[in-house]
Amino acid sequence: MSATVPQVRAARDSRPEAPIRPGSDAHKTLFCRTLLDTFDPYRPAVIDWPQLDSGARERLVSLPIWDIAVQTEGRARLNVASFAAVTSDPLLREAIELNAFEEGRHKDVLSHLVAAYRIALAPEPEYLAPRDPEWAFVKTGYSECIDSFFAFGLFESARRSGFFPEALVESFEPVIHEEARHILFFVNWAAWHRRNMPLWRRPWFELKVLCVWLCLIWERVSIARDVGNGVQDNNFTVTGAKSVGDDLDVAALLGLCLAENDRRMSAYDRRLLRPRAVPALARLARRFMRPKA
Repeated sequence: MSATVPQVRAARDSRPEAPIRPGSDAHKTLFCRTLLDTFDPYRPAVIDWPQLDSGARERLVSLPIWDIAVQTEGRARLNVASFAAVTSDPLLREAIELNAFEEGRHKDVLSHLVAAYRIALAPEPEYLAPRDPEWAFVKTGYSECIDSFFAFGLFESARRSGFFPEALVESFEPVIHEEARHILFFVNWAAWHRRNMPLWRRPWFELKVLCVWLCLIWERVSIARDVGNGVQDNNFTVTGAKSVGDDLDVAALLGLCLAENDRRMSAYDRRLLRPRAVPALARLARRFMRPKA
């Protein structure tokens, strides 16, 4: 049985309602209920992974992403669960706990995938609870905003190019669908959180956000430098793009990422805030690029 993506009924049904103010109780209810009401109860153990011919399996196995992908989801689950544990608001805690459950389920999906195609993994490290749950949650959220934006385009590129069989891409679709829900939830939580914290805390929170972005930028600059020097890195955004094709048109890929981001976000209530930083940077970068002939 292949996993399927649920209809976004709750998000669509609320569109005709009156505008909401970011930071209000109505805003909190909307972004929490959107996450909770669009939950897909699929089970990773019963996903019917399609049989692959030797070429498709070799392309899958050769992607140097699987160790870090499993470990990233393991850390993400712990980071999000740690923040849920210190969240006092019952509705927010319920939504963040579901977010953590889904991060852990992504790890289960990847574990079943690598088992189905006999992909060897390195031993997993011990996952340690973060000292600062808010920092860990914010870093996980903004990291997913970056990686999901590019994953949207890369998966669609893989589908169109036939790099992977469409049946395999469809089997992994629930994970990509959930990442879209997660980043939508996160950016709305961040806006709500800013407006509801004491004034004296806001400068410290903004400093924390700035440090998170600097940390994420440094990590990705280091990845790009390593790839440029011929070092294999296990980051999906970089190595996934490189594996789909060395002659990939970066301008076209950014265009596809933007289109897929808009398509996936359009399924949800228009009153919810959308991730803006990464799409804005992508649009700016495209202005300085010429598409390949």
